[in-house]
Amino acid sequence: MRFGIAGNIQKEGVPGIARKLLKRFEAAGIDYVLEKSLAELLRKKSKESLSAKTVSGSKLAEQSDILISLGGDGTILRLARQVAEYGTPILGVNLGKLGFLTEASLEDLDECLEEILRGEYVIVERMMLQATTIKKPRIYLALNDIVVDKFDTSRVLDLETFVNGEYLATFTADGIILSTPIGSTGYSLANAGPIVTPHNRSITISPICPHTLTARPVIVPDDSTITIKVASPRYKVRLTADGQDEVLIRPPTEIRVKKARQTARLVKRNNTSYYDVLRKKLNWGRDVRTENATRS
Repeated sequence: MRFGIAGNIQKEGVPGIARKLLKRFEAAGIDYVLEKSLAELLRKKSKESLSAKTVSGSKLAEQSDILISLGGDGTILRLARQVAEYGTPILGVNLGKLGFLTEASLEDLDECLEEILRGEYVIVERMMLQATTIKKPRIYLALNDIVVDKFDTSRVLDLETFVNGEYLATFTADGIILSTPIGSTGYSLANAGPIVTPHNRSITISPICPHTLTARPVIVPDDSTITIKVASPRYKVRLTADGQDEVLIRPPTEIRVKKARQTARLVKRNNTSYYDVLRKKLNWGRDVRTENATRS
């Protein structure tokens, strides 16, 4: 088995953790390949030589059996889009804050790797979305969400929304979020959207700060095609995939979003429960009032 190692090079602790991981693999004779940008950072930060094989872009996916992601959810989102065409499984190691998508922490990383080497793990497939516009031929992939919102103006947008060609509503709002089940705990949740378990086959449509109290999120089947039309040419709109990949568009425009052909493949430990993760990450069952009183 060959591991690919990638990470968020903006995070302060990543070089040290990556270096320890390389030493562990080399001592155990485990094959690995290193993302080029991470390798360059390691060479810059350390006086020790680096003999690791380094590759960039899609070659990392091609040459890895499992890709180790050092960072947080944002790093996984980036890698999921990058390797989607190749189906390379991703093991997320949380060095960030919440880490909904990550599977291992620094404290249990060694144990997790031992389980993987023994074949004691599962790979789950998670739905992705794709967005296209009538003005640009490019396809935008997202694991969490596609967002269409206003840019460089305080004015609201009028977003004509259709599902499979059938008119749903015109949302007068700051924008609209189209999220996968796994993305329901991201931006959509902060926008008062529902939590949708990843086993559901659905897309959630959530208007952002709608200018009417009756506008609410709508959940549609995952085989739906959602079309967003923005007619007013006065201001540009922004299309963003997973909060990272974005493009500015001058209306009038039409944006189509549907389930992507590609999926994200994530490595999960055998003892992982989605509901355990949800409860722990959202601190359900904790009485913060009592904890705060104890601290004071």
